[in-house]
Amino acid sequence: MFEKDLKIGYLLDFYGEVLSERKRTVLDYYYNDDLSLAEIAAELGISRQAVRELIGKAGEELRFLEEKLGLAERFRKTQECAGRLLELLDQKAPEGEIHQAAKELAEAVR
Repeated sequence: MFEKDLKIGYLLDFYGEVLSERKRTVLDYYYNDDLSLAEIAAELGISRQAVRELIGKAGEELRFLEEKLGLAERFRKTQECAGRLLELLDQKAPEGEIHQAAKELAEAVR
């Protein structure tokens, strides 16, 4: 059975513009519009198998880009660190904890 890897939808946001228009369109239909393989095939005038292969190949490209560039993971880490820093500021945490959280955020964006 063909299962959705939701991480691909996330990676599409970061690297989608690098994909061919056809691959980007198929992934957009599949992950963002939640269309089935059959619906995408009908929309594009291709077979379900072709849709499946395009999703697989595009997913491989996105995973490769993330492995080499790491932009999505870096963004996730930055958001996490910024959230933690804001929590500490809201809680009026000790200065040392705030300083440490700020340092982690600075490291995440490097």
